[in-house]
Amino acid sequence: MTDHTWVEQARVVLAQLRSGEDPPREEQRAAVKASLAALVERAPGRSVEVRIPPLAAVQVVEGGRHRRGTPPAVVETDPATWLALALGELTWDEARTTGVLRASGERSDLSGQLPLI
Repeated sequence: MTDHTWVEQARVVLAQLRSGEDPPREEQRAAVKASLAALVERAPGRSVEVRIPPLAAVQVVEGGRHRRGTPPAVVETDPATWLALALGELTWDEARTTGVLRASGERSDLSGQLPLI
């Protein structure tokens, strides 16, 4: 995908999720993976694991390298929340305050990397 090709796909999937529809899993996965790829480009590294279960996970942010077991820093949320964060429709603080985003460990605050557009 080109740099912003994922944006339209993510907007469509997010709108469907918010309306209560259940977009095909492959469309959800493609939108999440493409937006995570944009995050990897923006914040390369392996010190924070970003998990969007059950669709995808990546490691980002420079620092210590994670190899096995539970990583020292983890960010985890659902697909709709992740896409809203990536698109700038939800802030990091709003997601943390409402409990739809869990972030723990050093370097897990990705607010400086989001939104991705």
